[in-house]
Amino acid sequence: MTSTKNWGSRPWRVDFRPQKHPLPPFVDFAVVGGGFSGLASAVQLKSLAPTKSVALFEAETIGAGASGYTGGVALAETAAGDLPGLGDVLAGYEQFIRNHDLSTDLHLPGCYELSRSNPLPHSPISWNDSGQLAATKEVPGGTIDPGKTVSELARAAGNAGVWIFENNPVVDVKFTTPLELQTSAGVLRAEKILFATNAFALELSGIQGHAAFTTAVLTETLPDDLLGHIGLADGKPFYTVDLPYLWGRLLGNSVIFGCGLLFFEDWRELRTLDIASGNAPEIFNLLETRVHGLHPALANVRITLRWGGPICISDDWKPVFRQHPHSEHCLVLGAFSGHGVALSVYLGLWAAEVLLGRRALPDWS
Repeated sequence: MTSTKNWGSRPWRVDFRPQKHPLPPFVDFAVVGGGFSGLASAVQLKSLAPTKSVALFEAETIGAGASGYTGGVALAETAAGDLPGLGDVLAGYEQFIRNHDLSTDLHLPGCYELSRSNPLPHSPISWNDSGQLAATKEVPGGTIDPGKTVSELARAAGNAGVWIFENNPVVDVKFTTPLELQTSAGVLRAEKILFATNAFALELSGIQGHAAFTTAVLTETLPDDLLGHIGLADGKPFYTVDLPYLWGRLLGNSVIFGCGLLFFEDWRELRTLDIASGNAPEIFNLLETRVHGLHPALANVRITLRWGGPICISDDWKPVFRQHPHSEHCLVLGAFSGHGVALSVYLGLWAAEVLLGRRALPDWS
């Protein structure tokens, strides 16, 4: 299995390594996936039921997948909009990190929706990108530091008593009673399982989604007056609501710009993807050309980092949050379709309550 180290250099790092534990023969709850959803759910399970045993399995290292490579733009809804019964995603996320005293660099100044038509009367953004690109609406949202968020969630899980097993993929599951997980370290039985692997292990989770890879670049540090010229002085992230797609955010006085998707027939191609080969360099070159052409002030700005990360897109753009097709004792959570920064944590908390029998699943079918 090839590591995700070939996805480029992201501008944050994950500084968590778990304590070593022997593999227990049985746990009450097994969580498969060490990203935002899996970690948040594990923390919540131990918070609500501290006497229950929880083991979390990550195929590589914590944050090695989408959660550690995301751009960190937090939004209030799903990619399919405000679904029935969803609730307040950002408030729920904010309350959770406050309750557990997690340092995630959360900022919620709002987020601009950009379009090539119907601009706001006084749009701070006016860019040249397949037409005149400007803010058309402001929605709730903001940014986080993905590296800090993954690290803080993992530390909270470890401190709560979750057994975290890195570099220990779950390779098979027998849907018996109890459930049986075959891991690279041996066999473990569990009363219930949460599959939170998103774009990975689709056969195991049963997600009918499309694995894709999205790209991003980081500019050099820019002076305040330049940020004012390009309309980003207020620190609000942005994304377009029409094509060609573009999203971005500030990181200090640098700007992250992202766009583009590479799709795969088989999700395993994510593990062998190298951003320095194949179609990836062309996508990065096109993105950098777009950035330099957005505004005269950006024409000579230096790009300092290139990286990308996986997303999973469902056919209807709704998150997959349901029982596993082979067992009522297993939940599947993923396919956030690019809106997973706050949503994946928020739904991870909800999943913990479902596993404990305290809440019902949503009806988003």
